Amino acid sequence: MRVLLIKTSSLGDVVHTLAALTDAARAIPGIQFDWVVEEGFAEIPAWHPAVAQVIPVAIRRWRKHLWQTFKNGEWKRFKQRLGETRYDLVIDAQGLLKSAWLTRFVAAPVAGLDSDSAREPIASRFYDRRYAVPREQHALERTRQLFAQALGYALPAGIGDYGLNRARMAGAVEQPYLLFLHGTTWPSKHWPEACWRELAERMSELGWALRLPWGNEVEKARAERIVAGLDNAALLPRLNLAGVAKVIAGARACVAVDTGLGHLAAALDVPTISLYGPTLPGRVGAYGRSQVHLCATGPGAGAGDRHQPCFETLLPQQVVSELQALLAEKAV
Repeated sequence: MRVLLIKTSSLGDVVHTLAALTDAARAIPGIQFDWVVEEGFAEIPAWHPAVAQVIPVAIRRWRKHLWQTFKNGEWKRFKQRLGETRYDLVIDAQGLLKSAWLTRFVAAPVAGLDSDSAREPIASRFYDRRYAVPREQHALERTRQLFAQALGYALPAGIGDYGLNRARMAGAVEQPYLLFLHGTTWPSKHWPEACWRELAERMSELGWALRLPWGNEVEKARAERIVAGLDNAALLPRLNLAGVAKVIAGARACVAVDTGLGHLAAALDVPTISLYGPTLPGRVGAYGRSQVHLCATGPGAGAGDRHQPCFETLLPQQVVSELQALLAEKAV
């Protein structure tokens, strides 16, 4: 059976879809998926053994340069690629108008969420088969339920399995280290830099090596300040997504703000402390074993405001205590 999956973005959403592929592969031997995904995340689907082909799409970039996209033939080539393979089914796991629109270029039945379940109800009008999936649960579980209904198998019990091989992705690790995933998008999601610095000092004093990745110059400068003068604390070189995944896979544990890389750490089964301020982890938090969610309780916590700081009550000492407990638990 060959299925075309449409789940284009974001990083966390793409990662959350992996567990549904594992369920399907175990329930239907020989099933293969081709995956339409935003070009910036195209490395991720290829890590799952049930994915035969990754088809990058560039909706974010195309929106900014519509005329150029049509003129240079990029859109035409993308549509041609969708038509090259015969599919038994298309699953739109995004539930948005932009993802539903892409299904129109594939000659196969389309399955997706019904109007009460999709993030954008109008998307359901594009589907031949519509399924109800309750909203009040984690996004990963919702995707697992959609796949089970669309492909006709019983939803497996227990925690979802992302299907990634952490040991293979990590390779050889010379020295145990902790990874601080400090970069995120919203200003209000950033844990204060002074808190990161205090956490780094405390964990360095306890003998841990520290590693910090970065994705832009602002993140690089912050990481440099966090590790400045600390023994065995280092700024990583700039890495692509596969490079960051390798470093995450090799870490003894991570501390992360609400960021896509935190979801990747969970998918790789890396023990992680995730820090939540303006957002709550119930529906979209890091999902997996050895995942600890620490939520701020100050003004604005959980309110979804992109700019209002709300981390006043989530202090480094609490993170240190939780991190030590997590490390001790995994050492047993």
